[in-house]
Amino acid sequence: MTNLFSTFDPTTSMFNMPLNWSSLILGVLFIPMPFWLIPTRISMIWIKSMYYLHKELKTLLNSKTSSLMFTSLFMMILMNNFLGLMPYIFTSTSHLITSLTLALPLWLSFMIFGWINNTQHMFTHLVPLGTPGPLMPFMVCIETISNIIRPGTLAIRLTANMIAGHLLLTLLGNTGNSMSTTLMPMLMMLQLALLTLEGAVSIIQSYVFTVLSTLYSSEVNYEK
Repeated sequence: MTNLFSTFDPTTSMFNMPLNWSSLILGVLFIPMPFWLIPTRISMIWIKSMYYLHKELKTLLNSKTSSLMFTSLFMMILMNNFLGLMPYIFTSTSHLITSLTLALPLWLSFMIFGWINNTQHMFTHLVPLGTPGPLMPFMVCIETISNIIRPGTLAIRLTANMIAGHLLLTLLGNTGNSMSTTLMPMLMMLQLALLTLEGAVSIIQSYVFTVLSTLYSSEVNYEK
């Protein structure tokens, strides 16, 4: 198991500098300069997808909140998820420290803003509508715990999905040496199918992370 999980160890270094974590900003190097200047087909597809995401997030947010931070968060997670599918590139989103670095400051800023500016609204959120009187203390405890574990569930969901797909690809790839030549095409087709599935998971998980962060923000930004 140590050898299996060693693909997720950030051990590559040069001059005592960890090179694995440079994959967080590595995606910017793959974008050519004309992408920002000339409206090519790729840039138009990217801009249209960001526009549709912006429209969907604006339905969850109120009119005073901008969706720029959440669309940027989606772009960052999506780029890192896809970079992790390439050979010899460290998957930074498969580590809990990266996803917690994204989820915890967001949740903490929402909580601080909500409890300072909308204290009464935050208190009413602890007791769902129609809760019987004897159950109110228990509901307050349950809602408080579910609110506290939100950044953890966001981070673990992203990390676990990234680890699971990469482990499955690694396990199947390691069986290729001991497999017969007749079964090799089947293994290659299965690996391609898993790679396609992992690409879809990369998009879905970045979208889920962004939408849930937006929902947490919309609960706090209450318009009176």
